[in-house]
Amino acid sequence: MSKKTKLQISVALFFCVLVIDQIIKVWVKTSMHLGEHIEITSWFHIAFVENNGMAFGWELLGGKLFLTLFRLVAVSFIGWFIWKEIRRNRPFGYIVCLTLIMAGAAGNIIDCLFYGLIFNNPPYPYTAQLVPLGMGYGDFLFGRVVDMFYFPLVKWTMPSWMPFYAGEECIFFSPVFNFADAAISCGIIALIIFYHKLTAASLNEAS
Repeated sequence: MSKKTKLQISVALFFCVLVIDQIIKVWVKTSMHLGEHIEITSWFHIAFVENNGMAFGWELLGGKLFLTLFRLVAVSFIGWFIWKEIRRNRPFGYIVCLTLIMAGAAGNIIDCLFYGLIFNNPPYPYTAQLVPLGMGYGDFLFGRVVDMFYFPLVKWTMPSWMPFYAGEECIFFSPVFNFADAAISCGIIALIIFYHKLTAASLNEAS
């Protein structure tokens, strides 16, 4: 496969992930009230939550502004890195993994940059609506990331003899995430499994 074709597919994949992610988020945000929970199956739910943190709702030390700026820098670096790796004619699968990571990070950046400006924050049980730019619930860079996918695959209750946690209900897998988070995770896992040596070598060369 030529370098030009790899670049074209990478760009197409980037925008495809971005569009799908934003369509899902806007639909959830304008069709469900915050905290609403829809059970599709016993192991797959749609649960509308918002967070200021990283993937799967994890929080990052340093605050919201630091997180958003960090994401912008990270996406810019990954974009430059992908371009460099394409010029080196790296394997196509490797380029796809990097593109998934960049697209997922960009998807969550859009939430942080603009959602606070274009969506209101109505009280329960009303759903959010698009508002004129700047009339939303927050400032530029301070939007909240929309999450919705919840997979409570296994549930169990801790036995009575378990210290501190006796009788507590446990769930695997408990984080709520979005399409962008899934793209990032798939890209990282594939890199670790199939391209860990190449990734390490490329990062060493870049540094």
